[in-house]
Amino acid sequence: MLKHSFRFILAACVLATSASAQVKLCVDAGWQFARQDAAHAWQSVNLPHCYNALDGVNPDIKYYQGVGWYRTTLQVANPYSGGHTLLEFEGAGQKTEVYVDTMLVGTHVGGYDRWTVDITRYGNGRLPVVVRCDNSRDVQMIPSDLSDFCLYGGLYRHVNLLYMPKQYIEDVCIDVCGNQVVIDQQYPLQVEIMAPDGKRVFKGTNRRPITIRKPVLWDVDHPQLYTARIRYGEQQIEKHFGLRTFGFKTHGPFYLNGRRLLLNGTHRHEDHAGVGAAMTDEQIRREMQQIKDMGANFIRLGHYQQNDLVLQLCDSLGLLVWEEIPWCRGGVGGERYQAQAHRMLTNMIQQHRHHPSVILWGLGNENDWPGDFGTKVDTLGIRLLMTSLNTLAHQLDANRLTTIRRCDFCADIVDVYSPSIWAGWYARRFTDYREMEQTAINRFPRFLHAEWGGDSHAGRHAESGFDIEAGDRNGDWSESYMVRLFDWHLKEQAQMPNLTGSAFWTFKDFCTPLRPNNPIPYVNQKGVCQRDGTPKESYYVFQSYWSKKPMLHIYGHTWPIRWGNEGEQKEVLVYSNEPEVELFVNGVSYGKKQRSLTDYPAQGFHWMVPFVAGKNHIRAVSGRLTDEITCDYQTAKWGAPAQIKLTCQDGLVTAQICDQDGVPCLDSKDWVEFSMVGDGLMHQNEGTNTGSYRIQAANGKAAIRVDIKGKTIVFARLSNISLITKQLVLCSKTIHLTR
Repeated sequence: MLKHSFRFILAACVLATSASAQVKLCVDAGWQFARQDAAHAWQSVNLPHCYNALDGVNPDIKYYQGVGWYRTTLQVANPYSGGHTLLEFEGAGQKTEVYVDTMLVGTHVGGYDRWTVDITRYGNGRLPVVVRCDNSRDVQMIPSDLSDFCLYGGLYRHVNLLYMPKQYIEDVCIDVCGNQVVIDQQYPLQVEIMAPDGKRVFKGTNRRPITIRKPVLWDVDHPQLYTARIRYGEQQIEKHFGLRTFGFKTHGPFYLNGRRLLLNGTHRHEDHAGVGAAMTDEQIRREMQQIKDMGANFIRLGHYQQNDLVLQLCDSLGLLVWEEIPWCRGGVGGERYQAQAHRMLTNMIQQHRHHPSVILWGLGNENDWPGDFGTKVDTLGIRLLMTSLNTLAHQLDANRLTTIRRCDFCADIVDVYSPSIWAGWYARRFTDYREMEQTAINRFPRFLHAEWGGDSHAGRHAESGFDIEAGDRNGDWSESYMVRLFDWHLKEQAQMPNLTGSAFWTFKDFCTPLRPNNPIPYVNQKGVCQRDGTPKESYYVFQSYWSKKPMLHIYGHTWPIRWGNEGEQKEVLVYSNEPEVELFVNGVSYGKKQRSLTDYPAQGFHWMVPFVAGKNHIRAVSGRLTDEITCDYQTAKWGAPAQIKLTCQDGLVTAQICDQDGVPCLDSKDWVEFSMVGDGLMHQNEGTNTGSYRIQAANGKAAIRVDIKGKTIVFARLSNISLITKQLVLCSKTIHLTR
């Protein structure tokens, strides 16, 4: 453990891919899958594949935890005389057995690290391969089922066939001290190093340290990467690495390459609508680009080792990383449990230690939570395991720091600590944030605030109720409250010179078995994007504070109907990083305002304006940037919900809850349930506000996407859902859709 009051760390980091294969063939196509309870019913699938892609957010069933079988036939053609053939799994959940024909050739425990099976002895030709995945509950295994995320099953990352020469090395370690590069001196290697601009800066062997003249540093704004081309006999390896320094000043800020950097961060789970953990490379690239476009420079990968592509993108985009093992909430198990924790930490560090983006190794999360082994927290056992993990992390990688979140009695063990601070949601008011944050800065020598924010139900907005002294605190789940909570936190963070930084929870909504009664069942809705990546209004709040690219966004793109009295002044917020914005409502200018960090909300871009009954056009202008929206203004008062008006436009079926006179009930949070008969397809288990067949209304409205084929009949009903009573149908409506 580091005890220096102020320490910079200089490290070389390599863009680690899979084992250093001479030939790597992705074998994702042509698989068949069956669940254990239907082993006769094989279905054709391509990988990545997750067998909880849909049932994880099905409101009527618990997601399947059990065995899933995969089978395929591989055509093996290793070109090397005496070479080795490996089958590589980038991630499979959660326990895996691999068979060639009927012979067991390999096993693995842990759903998130990369591993290989040697199938050389079966030679070339057609090889039948069968893989058994199992995500059944096992208290002697991490992660615990108490974790607030889904423990997915399946081959949900790529599977590759690797051909190696007779003599090969699995990986090459590259270390740096100052501007000297040391490349794995246990092997005789031929080395060529290319600078970020493509010019060669070294050619020779690895027998002694390699000096880089005038090194170009890796930075979040300029993520410069060197390339090492390495040859070992017949084997050729190419890796990217970067040079940078970082440090946490005691009770003070964070530094990167000698300059103070406020860490503006978020979190991500490997989870996406319709596919679960089996995200495609394109989905991952799009999500990581969204995070960078928001202006983030830091990310915590919760709560497990993630796809190596994610780390590669952090390297190339300029996102600093906290990555952690999935020791989450479960307490401390026996020898097998603790051995797995050590093994997963070892694999994570060995496989990802070379990435320049990584600065922190996370050893656990919320380990003070009552666990699987009794109601009493095993403080001593947790401290012993945490200490051994901390020691192991520093033995494996002396160039990075260790960290945990929310386990105060272990705060002294790790290098950097994050207590639990949820101002305005789980505790106190969001106006108390700075006081709570400063207390933590003073208490913990190296403090970094991971997890803050709150839930928002996409499309739910509110006209009032924002007394920031009272706060909402896990109340109406409106986007209106959340943009104000985020806004307050961000303005405070920007004015705290001794703050290292923070990471809000979380970038995207995600699946969790612990939240069946959320407005979207089994979805943690704390994301600033929905589970399919669709931004909520809060995404643009962060962009207005963090992004350097000019942006302008009127709050309310997903708020089609506002309400109030005739002549009442209504607030309009504009989120922008521009110095000046002018607002127009129905063609009338309401003046220009200047950006001011201390003028809350929206950094000064807030206006009180009158709306007219009916359509209202709102336009904001700043230089060449323009944003505009149109909304209805409803002055009619509504009574109790009594009917549903069902409409369809471009395949989106919308249920508007109205009173007996047909007036929309804009404050309704009633549950709406959709069903369908016919030839169409209803997007019903995606965990989004247009992809969930049972969902709480947002401003009296719910919607679902339907692929219409032939004659399709869609039903919507208003229902009262509870754990005790069955559904109570209040009203229903049917719409017939014909292409």
